[in-house]
Amino acid sequence: MKMLYSTLLFIFFYRSTRATALTYNVVNLGAKGDGKTDSTKYFLSAWASACASTSPATIYVPKGNYLLTKADFHGENCKNDAIAIRIDGTLLAPSDYNAIGNAGNWIKFESVSGVSIYGGVLDGRGTSLWACKASSKTCPTGVTTLSFHNSKNIAINGLTSSNSQMFHIVINGCHNVKLQGMKILAPSNSPNTDGIHIQLSSGVTVLNSRIATGDDCISIGPGTSNLWIENIACGPGHGISIGSLGWELQEPGVQNVTVKTVTFTDTTNGVRIKTWGRPSNGFVRGVVFQHLLMANVQNPIIIDQNYCPNNKNCPSQNSGMKISDVTYQDIHGTSGTKVAVKFDCSKKNPCSGIRLEEVNLSYKNQPAEASCANAGGTSTGVIKPSSCL
Repeated sequence: MKMLYSTLLFIFFYRSTRATALTYNVVNLGAKGDGKTDSTKYFLSAWASACASTSPATIYVPKGNYLLTKADFHGENCKNDAIAIRIDGTLLAPSDYNAIGNAGNWIKFESVSGVSIYGGVLDGRGTSLWACKASSKTCPTGVTTLSFHNSKNIAINGLTSSNSQMFHIVINGCHNVKLQGMKILAPSNSPNTDGIHIQLSSGVTVLNSRIATGDDCISIGPGTSNLWIENIACGPGHGISIGSLGWELQEPGVQNVTVKTVTFTDTTNGVRIKTWGRPSNGFVRGVVFQHLLMANVQNPIIIDQNYCPNNKNCPSQNSGMKISDVTYQDIHGTSGTKVAVKFDCSKKNPCSGIRLEEVNLSYKNQPAEASCANAGGTSTGVIKPSSCL
């Protein structure tokens, strides 16, 4: 019995030591949560240690405010495919936007696998850069707050991103990504502060999140497939957009996208598909917009295939993009403009397979209007405004 007890005690202490050894607390490594001391190298040190382990590891960020400059987390040589980053504190970008303003990304993960982020606040401190841009001075472009590139099996849960200089979160070239319980916050007049941008990625899910920005709540770029978006509160902002697409002649298409159970409040668009009026072999197909509530939305339902700011770089104003098999189902609420449904499709490649099912949108307690150009499809159930397909 004594030997059994000793063995159990050994196993307990061994496991406890092992568990402790695989939790890397950034404060223990030298980081300071005073909001002033640059803690970047201590976060990178924690990452290096977690990467070197072949067992699951946790990087822990206690309560406090941690100043980070540009931080790149590379996974090319990582032995670990189960790294959890648990954040109880706030990560702060430099107060001087010139410090990282032209770096492209503030916090970047490249070629990682099996990374999970839980909780935390990322404060991009973008206010002064937006003011610079508004004053027409020469300013840096600004950085994306958090980006994942060429990565797989990623989970982000309960993260808050506020006041990003540019895009808040970018998912680029990734597979199997789940974002849920996100809060993404920036004022309605903050330029180019897209909430979540997804491109060249497959198997991405965005759930149960609140997004209020100065640009698209969620933007979907070329090469996106098998995307599921559900239970989102969007507004203020520019809505959920597929596009802009079709800038390149050779461009991967967008397919199998579901946007479900979203409330849009005071946004410039609801659900939008936007393509450049340029030659392109790209496409959009297999899209479902379902169970959507519009509250004073300027363009609740819109396809715009003639996007061309300042009428530059658009020879013949003709989009080569082919849009087909798009369903709008159970969409109701109020439009902020008289035209609540607008399908402005390509003369060269008209939209086909557009389906309207149970759509009821009004404008100032009056019937709204629908506008169609080069669009073909069907409508079933109550359709207000009357279908123009």
